[in-house]
Amino acid sequence: MTSDWKIPGTPVFGGDEARKGYALNKMCFSFNGAENRASFKADEEGYMEKYGLTPQQRAAIRSRNVLQLIEAGGNVYYLAKFAGIFGLSVQDIGAQQTGMSLAEFKHHLAAQGA
Repeated sequence: MTSDWKIPGTPVFGGDEARKGYALNKMCFSFNGAENRASFKADEEGYMEKYGLTPQQRAAIRSRNVLQLIEAGGNVYYLAKFAGIFGLSVQDIGAQQTGMSLAEFKHHLAAQGA
């Protein structure tokens, strides 16, 4: 089902994105297991190969850029598993999404009363 509304600059996760990001999301789901997180950290390229990630997805993983991962079909709930491996918090991800530094984003949240 396709939505008629758009949020400028925001990809909407739907059926097409789910199909496009299946391998990426499956890999990120695997990070629920500590042994899988350790295996990824030991050989990122081999781990990505195991799941058959596309070149776009591999580049986004290498850059640690959550926005690029979303554009590559990543679901934010699965991507949180990936971000956690590197100690990235929800605030780190929010800073990436807004184009702010982490300090700027924290200041912005505080100014909003969040």
